[in-house]
Amino acid sequence: MHIVAEKTNKINFLLLFVRVVVGVLFIFSGLIKANDPLGFSYKLQEYFDVFHLTFLANYALALAIVLCSLEMVLGTLLLLGLYGKKVTWGLLLLILFFTFLTFYSAFFHVVTSCGCFGDAIPLTPWQSFSKDLVLLALIIIIFLRRKNIKPLFTNEISQTLTLSAAIVISLGIGIYTYNFLPFIDFLPYKEGNNLPTLMHAPKGAALDEYEITYTLQHKQTKEKKIVTDKDYLKNELWKDNNWEIIGDPESRIVKAGYQIPIKDLNITDAQGVDHTTELLDNPYYNLIFVAYDLNQTNLKALEKLNNLAKQATEEYTIRTVLLTASSAQQVDAINEQINLYMETFFADAVPLKSMVRANPGILLMKSGTVIKKWHYNTTPSFETLAKKYFEQLD
Repeated sequence: MHIVAEKTNKINFLLLFVRVVVGVLFIFSGLIKANDPLGFSYKLQEYFDVFHLTFLANYALALAIVLCSLEMVLGTLLLLGLYGKKVTWGLLLLILFFTFLTFYSAFFHVVTSCGCFGDAIPLTPWQSFSKDLVLLALIIIIFLRRKNIKPLFTNEISQTLTLSAAIVISLGIGIYTYNFLPFIDFLPYKEGNNLPTLMHAPKGAALDEYEITYTLQHKQTKEKKIVTDKDYLKNELWKDNNWEIIGDPESRIVKAGYQIPIKDLNITDAQGVDHTTELLDNPYYNLIFVAYDLNQTNLKALEKLNNLAKQATEEYTIRTVLLTASSAQQVDAINEQINLYMETFFADAVPLKSMVRANPGILLMKSGTVIKKWHYNTTPSFETLAKKYFEQLD
């Protein structure tokens, strides 16, 4: 009896340990993504494109918020031992779905990052798949022992209230951060960062190391072999007239070097003239208004920002710039509606989406440094901006 009891205690301890690990990971994963649901929705849109489900693109944000909430709710209920059978089924189905996605991404090289932990902890596709395999193994342990899960409390009303609170709080986090920017900004355009310095590798930084492979074919026997550039040079294979290179050489990274945080920002005017350095190196306060998609932008908010730009320019000669990935024709159409006062420049949608998680959003910059960022829902009044920043120019 003593041996049986000891074995039972060990099993229960293992189950508790695994529940804590899985529960904490699910809450952390959901919370990190809920910190930036708009960024997670961009990742979902990539998956929709891969699987030809583009009709779901308009629902990406709602799905992102719901998935983040689901992870947090399942993790919380697992820790508390509530609704054990339903929660373990939910965890198993969810991890099977995630494991399939990460394997597909890794094997077919279709999505470079799964977004499992948002931009806080970027993982490669194979790292994501490995993480999901470990989680799958742990969840299988929980699933097989689901009958041994004991709730922290058994009162039905208390359980219902706990479930309701978990749902409301988890959904509330995603909805809040979507409307008022992330609590923590993990992107290179966060407040305090100097953008020009992040667009170049620092002196002495290690660069990517590549390996080039050649396909050689014997002229007589037609035998083929693949050699690296190092072997090709070391063994002086170019001197052997019996072999010839066929096809194009293939290059692959064997050791990743320093990754430039901002490598895709290129700001141009309607004629394609580059203005990136000119705008980022402005030594004075300047307001950058970002509306990456003018078709989807909040037009009332953009009109409010346009009025703010007019006041800042007229009263303090602040340079105000609108950055968009939309076409010049779309800019003209917006201009007819609200008479844009700010200068308009163009950039790719990818960096613009990273600049500020709002459409439109605002960056206050000086000498290339992001001083402050605002969602259009938290736009400060002109008087507030003037008192805190612009009056220092007088």
